[in-house]
Amino acid sequence: MKPGITYGATDEFGYHAAENPVHVHDLHATILHLLGIHHEQLTFRTQGRDFRLTDVAGKVLNDIVT
Repeated sequence: MKPGITYGATDEFGYHAAENPVHVHDLHATILHLLGIHHEQLTFRTQGRDFRLTDVAGKVLNDIVT
């Protein structure tokens, strides 16, 4: 991960993402990638159903990794 970078921007009050919004699933996928865990293969079973931490929409944010 690049040290000391800022990814995206907010409005003047910090309420809304104005540039490069990131979903929490994308953040989880990126953190798992940095830990060496493939986020699409990490599943857990609860109530008889398999779930993933990143759901079906998570993607690694390569802009902040490389």
